[in-house]
Amino acid sequence: MDLAEIFRVMCRRWYVLVPGLLLTAGLTVGAWLLVPTAYESQSTVALLNSRKGAAADGNPFLSMEPSLTGMADSLARNVNSDVSVAELKDKGLTEKYEAKIADNAQGPLLWLTVTGDDPDAVLKANKTLMEYTAQRLKDLQADQKVEADSMIRLTTIVPPQDPQAQMKSKVQYLIMAAGLGFVLSLVATFFVEARRRHDAPAKHRQTSPAAETADAADSADPAGEAVPAAPGPLVDPEVSAEPSAAQPLDQPTVQLPVLPAAAERRPAKRPPSWVK
Repeated sequence: MDLAEIFRVMCRRWYVLVPGLLLTAGLTVGAWLLVPTAYESQSTVALLNSRKGAAADGNPFLSMEPSLTGMADSLARNVNSDVSVAELKDKGLTEKYEAKIADNAQGPLLWLTVTGDDPDAVLKANKTLMEYTAQRLKDLQADQKVEADSMIRLTTIVPPQDPQAQMKSKVQYLIMAAGLGFVLSLVATFFVEARRRHDAPAKHRQTSPAAETADAADSADPAGEAVPAAPGPLVDPEVSAEPSAAQPLDQPTVQLPVLPAAAERRPAKRPPSWVK
């Protein structure tokens, strides 16, 4: 089936395709109105060397050792754990959040991301997440009995940003809904076309003379006697429009002239010139 045939089928079965497309459009608009828009707020924090470790040069940003990156990864895993999720929920953070090492980071940088439907709640949750992350860093070191001057510190690099609408996921859902509705409309259209083509030969067989003969044989009496057919219209044989084969038409007789035999029609031979 080529594109021209597909187009002809769509035009021929428009009464199936058009309602399906209208229903798909209605569902797409309804999904756009019902699916909430997600908002995202992100902040960036960095781990700094302890006061004792930065005492040599007095600048903690000049003493970022590789071990700080490993500590940043451990802190992110701890904040994302189930225990931390439960504790943050008790603090009022019910939105989805994530803590991870910043992409392409060349130091112990953490991204704290919060996603939700309410922009104000998302911004407030990001601030709560920053405070909780700093507290978890202190608790992890306190469990190991680290002195206060030797503890790794947490500083804010990028404060919580204003929530931004994330339309990518919403648009993806709408495209999926529209595509699924269009495909189902086409399937319904070609299903109706296939049923019509399948039923057409059956109707033709029912109206053919062979089918009528088979129906007459099926209507015979079980004892072997045929059931008399319904009386048809009376026709006068004298005014019949077409004569039967047993009664040929009277045609006029045409008598053709009889030609003489070939020998009689041949002219006589002339004698040779030397015969007198």
